[in-house]
Amino acid sequence: MAVGGLSTVGGIEYEAKITPIVVISCIMAATGGLMFGYDIGISGGVTSMPDFLKKFFPVVYKRTQEKGLDSNYCKYDNEGLQMFTSSLYLAALIATFGASYTTRSLGRRLTMLIAGIFFIIGTILNAAAINFVMLVLGRLMLGCGVGFANQAVPLFLSEIAPTRIRGALNILFQLNVTIGILFANLINYGTARIKGGWGWRLSLGLAGIPAVMLTLGSLLVVDTPNSLIERGRLEEGKAVLRKIRGTNNIEPEFLDIVEASRTAKLVKHPFRNLLQRSSRPQLVIAVCLQIFQQFTGINAIMFYAPVLFNTLGFGADASLYSAVITGAVNVISTVVSIYSVDKVGRRALLLEAGVQMFLSQSVIAVILGIKLQDHSDDMSKGLAIVVVVMVCTFVSGFAWSWGPLGWLIPSEIFPLETRSAGQSVTVFVNMLFTFVIAQAFLSMLCHFKWGIFVFFSGWVLVMSCFVVFLVPETKNVPIEEMTEIVWKKHWLWKRFMV
Repeated sequence: MAVGGLSTVGGIEYEAKITPIVVISCIMAATGGLMFGYDIGISGGVTSMPDFLKKFFPVVYKRTQEKGLDSNYCKYDNEGLQMFTSSLYLAALIATFGASYTTRSLGRRLTMLIAGIFFIIGTILNAAAINFVMLVLGRLMLGCGVGFANQAVPLFLSEIAPTRIRGALNILFQLNVTIGILFANLINYGTARIKGGWGWRLSLGLAGIPAVMLTLGSLLVVDTPNSLIERGRLEEGKAVLRKIRGTNNIEPEFLDIVEASRTAKLVKHPFRNLLQRSSRPQLVIAVCLQIFQQFTGINAIMFYAPVLFNTLGFGADASLYSAVITGAVNVISTVVSIYSVDKVGRRALLLEAGVQMFLSQSVIAVILGIKLQDHSDDMSKGLAIVVVVMVCTFVSGFAWSWGPLGWLIPSEIFPLETRSAGQSVTVFVNMLFTFVIAQAFLSMLCHFKWGIFVFFSGWVLVMSCFVVFLVPETKNVPIEEMTEIVWKKHWLWKRFMV
């Protein structure tokens, strides 16, 4: 049964029911997040498998077999391995500009289909790789899939969802990212124990499951009314809007989308329009959110978790316990975000999590700085438990704030005429700084040691101040009414509105 209701903001009423077609479409589209999460999670485990290293990174494999390389901070520092991981993000940031064109001219649905095809090709190349070139080529194909999926899926979810639950349905993308990471870690744990040296192929090949799910899903879902109307298919867009809203009273929303589309058609160069004064608030917020998301320190926390669990005495099972506990916290906290984002709002989640992440990283830095030196292991189990609790505290804060909201907010703040271009810049900046962190993180850990947590906690303080002064609340605001309701009423950004 569809659930009825009215979305009322600033005197504007859109009648909309939560229809099965919306829920199913959002679930199927969000499998793009499952693929992204699996790609993120699988690379870390595969690059620690001896058979994989022996085949593609013999120098690194030889080094891991040598005695005396027991530095707590430097033993994983290798540019080749960092490049294998980060090449995906490099391909994604380039592919996003092609995805911007297809999202606008071919629609959100077909762009997701293209992403699924890239994912399938990349998975086949990786699972069947016989040399380093084939391995990297597969990784680049997966990166192209990430670029297209991360461009289209958040836009699809924001446009198809009723206003009052837009945040919750959009966060399905991030929920699937966290589930993908958890599954990847669990699969890596199992395949690492396969005898015969082919476990890594299974890990990489199982990425085909979410790849096929996204491809089939994109064939079955309807495109968004915004996209159809933007491409001149007004009647089809109106029919789809009536279908997904579960009501015949769709005229107010339809007319707003048509007006937004008419404005969008006047824009011949959307990327050039992004640089105009009136687009500066959205652009600044979208870009900064992506940079800040990567500088929360989530990579440092997730990387270091197995070491902490090993200190607790889990030994060979440390990586499994780390994956299950931090992964489960990640998933559960993202569910919390789905429930609360349209009730308490975006700003409240970001600010609460800022305090939570800052305090937890500060505690971790102090304990590691005092008790865990480069070549010693002087941490008691009691302190290790405290650090593990702090790790989970940090992960939960990230998972209900900067993780999902870094994607949600940019997808809903741009007007239709620059939405595809804005999302393209969002994905580009996110992938660029993910690439930078992935490429530099292990070297940073080696040189900063425990100070890396101080470094990232300082950034958390900066980004929290940014939210306080510059990020407006977008909860329950119709996506085509952001300019009137949000930007023209903000203390600073209203000066940029013409």
